[in-house]
Amino acid sequence: MAGLLETVVIPRASALPRASMASVAGSGSVRFSEFRGLKIQPVRSSVKLRSTSKFGRRGGRIVCEAQETAVEVAPVSDSNWQSLVLESASPVLVEFWAPWCGPCRMIHPVIDKLAKQYAGKLKCYKVNTDESPSIATQYGIRSIPTVIIFKNGEKKEAVIGAVPESTLTTSIEKFL
Repeated sequence: MAGLLETVVIPRASALPRASMASVAGSGSVRFSEFRGLKIQPVRSSVKLRSTSKFGRRGGRIVCEAQETAVEVAPVSDSNWQSLVLESASPVLVEFWAPWCGPCRMIHPVIDKLAKQYAGKLKCYKVNTDESPSIATQYGIRSIPTVIIFKNGEKKEAVIGAVPESTLTTSIEKFL
């Protein structure tokens, strides 16, 4: 599945004057790591535009072709907290997050991956602390992201911050 990030205009190297290319090439070489998830897709327009530039206007849009995670972590709120988390027969991982939190966005894919990896053994949910502040207050959440593991309705372990997947896996394995 592809998602549109932003429409941009990118000059091609062939459209740049030779003098400017020489100055860029002579200033040192920079090698960027390869990333295959983004592609430039040409813009298709039914209207032909004339450009005053001798190079013409070329444009495109950057499209992310990375695979989306098959399992999305379900949100939990005040209304379903008791039934989904506290009354669960299996261990439950809950991520406390907020939309404005950068580190929370970094850990989302890790939580999604763990939810997929431990499907059937562990239930995973997320709590938006802006929408459900009472749950965050009840469990003393002062910093986000915070991941709490519950077993038999009791808080067993808390992991604070955007930690590596291995840290969360170690915590999960203790309670399975």
